[in-house]
Amino acid sequence: MKVKIKKKDPLLVDGKRPRPMYVDYKDIELLSKLVNRHGRIVSRRKSGCSATSQHAVAEAVKRARFMALMPYVGE
Repeated sequence: MKVKIKKKDPLLVDGKRPRPMYVDYKDIELLSKLVNRHGRIVSRRKSGCSATSQHAVAEAVKRARFMALMPYVGE
């Protein structure tokens, strides 16, 4: 039987959630970790994000795509 290990939220700062929750759309290095090779936003289950973090990530990825910093479709 496998023991399930809870993934850590990649957006937490020193173990705490920043308030207000905001992900910079210009931080392509962070956003590229939260997008798969096809260019789709990774689910909460795989990324380990909380609901508020995932909402902020989705908004940041969409802004980055609109500003042509990230592709809409992967390689």
